[in-house]
Amino acid sequence: MKNSCTALWLFGLCWCGPLLPAFGQEKAVSIYGWGDYIDPKVIEDFTKETGIKVTYDGYDSNEACEARFLAGKTGFDVVIVPGPVLQRQIAAGVYQKLDKTKLPNSKNLWPEVMARLAVYDPGNLYAVNYMWFTAGIAYNVEKAKELLGDAAAGASLNSWDILFKPRNLKKFAGCGVTVLDSGEDLFAIALNYLRADPASMRPSELKSAAELLSGMRRDVKKFDSADFADALANGDICLGVGYSGDSFRARDRAREANNGIEINYTIPKEGTLMSLDNLAIPKDAPHVEEAYAFIDFLLRPAIAARNTNFTHLANGILASKSSIGKDIVENKSIYPDAAILQRLFAVANHDPAARKTIVREWARIKTGK
Repeated sequence: MKNSCTALWLFGLCWCGPLLPAFGQEKAVSIYGWGDYIDPKVIEDFTKETGIKVTYDGYDSNEACEARFLAGKTGFDVVIVPGPVLQRQIAAGVYQKLDKTKLPNSKNLWPEVMARLAVYDPGNLYAVNYMWFTAGIAYNVEKAKELLGDAAAGASLNSWDILFKPRNLKKFAGCGVTVLDSGEDLFAIALNYLRADPASMRPSELKSAAELLSGMRRDVKKFDSADFADALANGDICLGVGYSGDSFRARDRAREANNGIEINYTIPKEGTLMSLDNLAIPKDAPHVEEAYAFIDFLLRPAIAARNTNFTHLANGILASKSSIGKDIVENKSIYPDAAILQRLFAVANHDPAARKTIVREWARIKTGK
């Protein structure tokens, strides 16, 4: 999950539970993933049950996740890897195919989510889903009512029109607008809004998307991914395009601060990007059996529910929903209903030419040139 967390695990870089010897050596598993992404009690319970010591090393960006593997052997046994990174690393030979006979709890995987994962991992050979989330619109409820009126606020903010129609976005410019700094994500959203394939690589359609995105520039205060949650929670901005996890984190921080700021998050009616974080085993993993044990533990419905209650993100285990808190599982911005789910899309990596165009155009859009 892309977020503003630091790269450190909740207990530092490593948490160690009680150890049990195995043939004179301790059993261990090394995990690489986003910070604050697994309930610490889940780690503790896994070690108590299996005797396997868990080491967790955190990263804070897709780029950091990829760079770690460019250097060669990492020593990691399990990687929590975003979809686009997974696709590139499968092509580079980073991961081993999963032996599903060693993952009996893979029977619990949500077919709809695994079908989206197949965009990055055809046939679901190398990974299983851990968490998934969306990109949408987060806003300060009171500011939205002031600017749009009580009756119109909800309907207006349930559409990408708020971002792509200048007369709408201009209303929020005075109190601060932030947009996710991810060209590939925003181009996919813009293409979908234009009723084109969100994964389109056609130069003409990329040009149309760039023109649409350029229209928002003068009213955007900042293009930012790292500080989005804090800025929204503190009242530094009143409207933002960001990930669901960061948006709900902003809501929780505002509540903890008791500062009177109410945050809401919505999935626009036109549809949006669905991002997936997944579990995979590197080819050179030193503790393969322990890796399978850890992944299978996470695929238990009760364990998946605990991790969702901890992260406020949807997980890939459908049967876990009965054990998830009502404030999460009944929130359609976290667990969309079937109609909304059909409007979510995952986008495979672009070819080099299209990616170069997106990088160039996104840089131009951000600078306003």
